[in-house]
Amino acid sequence: MNDTFQDIINSEKPVLIDFYGSWCGPCQMLGPILKQVKDSLGERISIIKIDVDKNQELAAIHNVRGVPTMMLYQRGEQLWRQSGVLSKEEIIQIILDKTN
Repeated sequence: MNDTFQDIINSEKPVLIDFYGSWCGPCQMLGPILKQVKDSLGERISIIKIDVDKNQELAAIHNVRGVPTMMLYQRGEQLWRQSGVLSKEEIIQIILDKTN
């Protein structure tokens, strides 16, 4: 999974990673918000959801201590990281600010 992860984050297109747990209430709230972000930004962004229980090693490598944790990558560089739930507007603004 880590090789695939590296391939994904090395993209020219910004990639928003959502580390989540299926048992996590805030993670369940964030899912529909991320769908709205994708609907708004379309092909300008990729959004990848990673289940921390199924990918414990990857979560550990990236120091994910709580979920949800979102990370924004472009060309292999982490541009932003935050834990917790944000609104669609906040997430879109961060993506636009960090990638333009």
